[in-house]
Amino acid sequence: MDQSAIRALSFGAQAAKYEAARPTYPRPAIDWALEPVRDRRELRIADVGAGTGKLTRLLCEVTAGVVAVEPDPGMLAHLRTVISDIAAHEGRGESLPLPDHSQDAIFYGQAWHWTDQELASREAARVLRPGGVLGLLWNIRDTTVPWVARYMEIQRDSDAERAIANDAIRIYPPFLTTDRTEFRWAAPTTCAGLLALAQSRSHFLTAPRPEKDRILRETEELFGQMGWDTETVIDLPHTTHCFRAVL
Repeated sequence: MDQSAIRALSFGAQAAKYEAARPTYPRPAIDWALEPVRDRRELRIADVGAGTGKLTRLLCEVTAGVVAVEPDPGMLAHLRTVISDIAAHEGRGESLPLPDHSQDAIFYGQAWHWTDQELASREAARVLRPGGVLGLLWNIRDTTVPWVARYMEIQRDSDAERAIANDAIRIYPPFLTTDRTEFRWAAPTTCAGLLALAQSRSHFLTAPRPEKDRILRETEELFGQMGWDTETVIDLPHTTHCFRAVL
């Protein structure tokens, strides 16, 4: 198994920490992705790479017809404990456990970069109904803010951040055009939340013990430099990068 695959499947053992630390998504990003199908009744939406269900829960506010697909058994087990009333299947974006032409939209939250993007594009097209939408979302910390830049420097770049920065997100035929937009927002957190977020990232989860110790030590040093204590509420600024393709 290559390093990318190891990182992709590193989250399950820390599913509870991932659930507690990771932010949700801004509702306007979901609404933007669904614009091409918003007039359809009884929308059917698949959340692929659903993790612990952060995005899934928001999609359930849109329609009752949501199905979750997740490759990591540990993450899937946690999702089933927090969202017990939807269908949830183990599966990958390159081989979805869903019938042909069964969905109006397919979402990936923090997950498309883990796929073979060409194979996953073809598989999404198989599962979508004509005119259906493929929506891709990533929450990326806003490093134009100096303390966030230092926080992320300590953590090292993630696969997602490198993919966004290097313009490496691709949606392949039969999708012909891709729309893109961004939403800026902030998630309130605390020092404990920032430490938990650091520990939920794939780099930390797969790092040797000395690297983990360095990350925790330097993160706590940053808190001291900022004058933050355990009671301080901190707004962590994000940019949600959104991609949309219509079949």
